Amino acid sequence: MKLTNNTIFITGGTSGIGRGLAEALHKLGNQVIISGRRRALLEAVSKANPGMDFVELDITDPQQIKQAAQQLIAKYPSLNVVINNAGIMPFDDAAGALDDDQAVTLVTTNLLGPVRVSAAFVDHLKKQPQAWLINNSSVLAFLPLAATALYSATKAAIHSYTLSQRFLLRDTSVSVVEIAPPWVDTDLIYKSGDERAMPLDDFIRETLEKLAAGEEEAIVDRVLPVRDNPGRNEHGLVNQFNQAMAENPIPVH
Repeated sequence: MKLTNNTIFITGGTSGIGRGLAEALHKLGNQVIISGRRRALLEAVSKANPGMDFVELDITDPQQIKQAAQQLIAKYPSLNVVINNAGIMPFDDAAGALDDDQAVTLVTTNLLGPVRVSAAFVDHLKKQPQAWLINNSSVLAFLPLAATALYSATKAAIHSYTLSQRFLLRDTSVSVVEIAPPWVDTDLIYKSGDERAMPLDDFIRETLEKLAAGEEEAIVDRVLPVRDNPGRNEHGLVNQFNQAMAENPIPVH
């Protein structure tokens, strides 16, 4: 992916990885547009990065997605990069009762959100000389965390969907790229400084290097061994990982 002179739309751009990518790409000379639900945060990020634009968007609302896409395509006809980044990560209990409202919101946000955003922009992207559709899955797509079983499942679904998108867009100008972050020290769960979490600046720097290299999976090096794990014996690493996390869990508020 070329890292300059793009017009880039990023969902979930007010914090964490989304904001980190938005600010890094903005500094490289791209026109960046971020989205989020809270106008005050959007205004604050844009004010801190003069020239960055924003659009209010609830990723769970399909009509808002369509309207935002129409608005941005009209305002930025050269828009050529869409980064599906918005997501939530609640804990759940796959061995207990289901919080149905939470589950529906999670699936609507993490799975249907990127699917709907992609659909709203893809015909426009096909008209660009070069375009990129970037989906943010997770290391948990390949190594599920039992304490966030449904979140992990949505990220595995995004990985699968990305593979299909890439195949179907193979003869177009649209390249489909997957980002699969490790545990990054952001406020997705709780920004804690835990030594097991990758510092955000390091993650952004390495991810941009992978994107610039043109890799279909812009996955940082520390995730690669886990990316290679799925197979008939994948349960061994999954069990080992979850036992370790049970003994030393992720800190939360």
